[in-house]
Amino acid sequence: MLIKDLSFLKREVDFSYIERSFENKVLKMVSNSKFLVIGGAGSIGSAVVKEIFCRNPLKLHLVDINENNLAEVVRDLRSSYGYIEGEFKTFCIDVGSVEYDVFFESDGNYDYVLNLSAMKHVRSEKDQYTLMRMVDINILNTIKTIDQCAQKKVKKYFCVSTDKASNPSNLMGASKRIMELFLFSMSDKIDISTARFANVAYSDGSLLHGFIERINKKQPLVSPKAIKRFFISQRESGEICLMSCLFGENMDIFFPKLDSKNDLFLLEDVAKNFLIKNNLKPLIVSSEDEARRAISNTESGFWPLFLSNSDTTGEKLFEEFYSDSDHVDNKSFLNLGVIKNRANENKKNLKIFLDGITNLKTQKVWNKKDIVDLFFKVIPHFSYFDNGKYLDEKM
Repeated sequence: MLIKDLSFLKREVDFSYIERSFENKVLKMVSNSKFLVIGGAGSIGSAVVKEIFCRNPLKLHLVDINENNLAEVVRDLRSSYGYIEGEFKTFCIDVGSVEYDVFFESDGNYDYVLNLSAMKHVRSEKDQYTLMRMVDINILNTIKTIDQCAQKKVKKYFCVSTDKASNPSNLMGASKRIMELFLFSMSDKIDISTARFANVAYSDGSLLHGFIERINKKQPLVSPKAIKRFFISQRESGEICLMSCLFGENMDIFFPKLDSKNDLFLLEDVAKNFLIKNNLKPLIVSSEDEARRAISNTESGFWPLFLSNSDTTGEKLFEEFYSDSDHVDNKSFLNLGVIKNRANENKKNLKIFLDGITNLKTQKVWNKKDIVDLFFKVIPHFSYFDNGKYLDEKM
């Protein structure tokens, strides 16, 4: 059984972003409220759902397109907490579909709507088709669901962002930054808040999740060199989202107070320490071929680890939660910082972006440059360079 905690990063196991002084407030607010969680069966979504469910809400609805994950969420909740007095239901529907529109129109009786659906991989921006779907999920679905919530007089709308939205260097991060700008531009219709946080350890598709998959399948590990990242647990991600949803003022962006000196880890060290924590000795190899050959001989306890050069499009050396130009409040919460934002007064570029995407989809013909050019309309100082090499071309 592989060890799936963050102790090898010297993280505090019992650390919580819901501070003791807020726990009673959180309990009271949740137990008297009705929630809809979009993307509620994903790694972060299910963590948020757990935080809500265990506090006995009046109503908790989950929407997700993954029926297997939805089934697992239900089994997990029933096995851990049992039942709640309020209404709990799951719906296997796509938030971008007409079925969702009919569902929301027929009910829509929620105090809080949390949108956790997202395309979060940099590797998803390599072609014009997947990139357009990223625009759909990360931006267009957000705009649509905000409008629907405003019409139904929902009290608060929360949508998850990412640390990659701060000074973005890839299209995924930029899509989330554009999403944030649309959130701010629509904040006169409904109160909104969001959260940026780090790599969610062991979440589906994450680096550490990949390490577990590789070891279970008896395959070598690979990690980029000279790349640093922050890490939080899935439980912590749920706590941060719920805190932002309940206590964030209009247009607030919450983020964990992680220190770049002590909490920003080299991924190559993460890989080595993960192996050591699981009683395996890192065997550093010099190529993918050598790594594949070496995996056939692991009886001595060594496990091949290839440290590759960071040469793919959109790779950022380190992540950050805010830029120098952001107004940051570090006093309101002990473990959470808040970026305070103002409404985006220049809606012209957002309209150009939206009209441009609508045009491309209507014509049913576009290339990657067409979409990237629209990204630059909204983020003129976007530090993106496509060198033609992507993560799917590496092990």
